[in-house]
Amino acid sequence: MDKKLEQYRDLLLEWNEHVNLTAITDPEEIRIKHFEDSLTCLKTDLFTSGVKVIDVGTGAGFPGLPLAMARPDISVTLLDSLKKRLLFLDEVIRQTDTKNAVTVHARAEDGGRDKKLREQFDIVVSRAVSRLSVLCEYTLPYLKVGGTLIAMKGPSAEEELAEAKNAISVLGGGTVTLQKTALEDESLSHCLVLIKKVRPTPTTYPRKAGTPTKNPL
Repeated sequence: MDKKLEQYRDLLLEWNEHVNLTAITDPEEIRIKHFEDSLTCLKTDLFTSGVKVIDVGTGAGFPGLPLAMARPDISVTLLDSLKKRLLFLDEVIRQTDTKNAVTVHARAEDGGRDKKLREQFDIVVSRAVSRLSVLCEYTLPYLKVGGTLIAMKGPSAEEELAEAKNAISVLGGGTVTLQKTALEDESLSHCLVLIKKVRPTPTTYPRKAGTPTKNPL
């Protein structure tokens, strides 16, 4: 395993003793279920040199920070609403000297209205945040027209996609592609939902914090 990822794993286990970062504490499971899983995003053809990526609801840094470590030629913004998690990520970034990653403290709905972040990114990645109908409102506002959302999903991807059709259309999404991903542990069935943004997100979205979850589009 890459030295940076080893440092990341060790810091994750150390900090996890006093900050709730992950339920997975076996080093080998961390390698497969966090690191290997995060890096499946690179199996798409989207990560060309110089792209700007934002990980919305990054949590303990997945998938954004492993992507930044694997690809020093891209820039990655790690956005989360919990300051403690970001303090952890800042420490990992510092200790591993990962210069192409930065953290932003904000709720997804608030960040999506910030002019410094709205429609500024080529790729949005998100893992284990919410169902796709809600996730689209959290994430599509960050994308430039022509950019792509990569939503990391499990076996329910097709069902979630069916219920998210209206949200995708309203928020400026267009072409949708499903890309199955295989992990070393074959019992894990994962899927990347790729949603291309074809027009600007209307200024009324995202709605104020809490509304997307209570009343999905």
